[in-house]
Amino acid sequence: MRQSVLRSILFFILLGALSVGVAAQSEPKVGFLKRLDNKLAKHYFTSKYDSDYVARPHQRWLLRLMVNQTGDYIHAKGTIKDVWSKYDLHTKHKTTLSLEVNYCDLAISYSINPAKLKGNYDDYEFNFEYHAQKFSVDINYQRATSLKGDLKLGNFTHLDEDGILMKVFNVAGYYVFNNRKFSYPAALYQNYYQLRSAGSWLAGASYQGGSVKTTEELKERSPQAPEVRLRFTNIGIGGGYGYNFVFGKHAQWLLHLSAMPTFVVYKHNKLTVNDEEISDDRTSLNMIFNERASLVYHFSPRSFVGASFIMSNSVFDDTNVVIRQNKWMLRTFVGLRL
Repeated sequence: MRQSVLRSILFFILLGALSVGVAAQSEPKVGFLKRLDNKLAKHYFTSKYDSDYVARPHQRWLLRLMVNQTGDYIHAKGTIKDVWSKYDLHTKHKTTLSLEVNYCDLAISYSINPAKLKGNYDDYEFNFEYHAQKFSVDINYQRATSLKGDLKLGNFTHLDEDGILMKVFNVAGYYVFNNRKFSYPAALYQNYYQLRSAGSWLAGASYQGGSVKTTEELKERSPQAPEVRLRFTNIGIGGGYGYNFVFGKHAQWLLHLSAMPTFVVYKHNKLTVNDEEISDDRTSLNMIFNERASLVYHFSPRSFVGASFIMSNSVFDDTNVVIRQNKWMLRTFVGLRL
């Protein structure tokens, strides 16, 4: 009885916004929600997969409570007119608490950042993930002034926060060849079950672009500080492999590992120091790596706990400009199906 009431409450919360344009009379409104429910259920249970390897949970509702932490590290160096500079910088870690409500793959979530509520976090970050049977996409945008670390340029050896403004946009897209037996959603989103171990070759593409530059705050604190700007745009294509390893007495454990290196086919990277500019060597071999890992334990068909890790590593290295970025996200979660 309690589960039935909870399902009803969650259903109207999730779909209430969709009924704004419906007439106020109760019968048409109920009819609209019923038709929408039938359409979502039909799509949910008609996904194409090998039922010996992958299955849908019978429960349509999925609740996940998550703790997310992200971070970014940038290394860059270059020489302009015999003046050598090096940068080893990292952003302040971002930690958020999220509650996600999912009904037949239609999901809403709410997140809070305790550090931001206290006024201790001023960076902005947007993360989007889409995990389907055939395609999977990770999108991240970050605007940060919390970069700090070692900086070797003239008399400067260290950089504090608010001295550098970084804007970075990362995209990684995958195509899963063995999508009837191997499930990314089972490992990273838990709206599928992986029943037996399986792997798949992957094809995909990566994009990374953005800029890193000194701020007016740094000039005010240190008038002699050089003006530095790093701009980068890189597009890569490649492939890799992913594997879901199912183990345990009742197949309650799922370990996922995947990696997809991409070779940069277009790049445009520039380092500018006090109006002196150098560009990278267009003929050098550069790469963007994308890695994913997760571990999920099912207490029962209705409840589970786990953790996942996503990382993007870029390696742009030639005689003029060296740029390396490591962007990562760690997530721990507990889930309940209703």
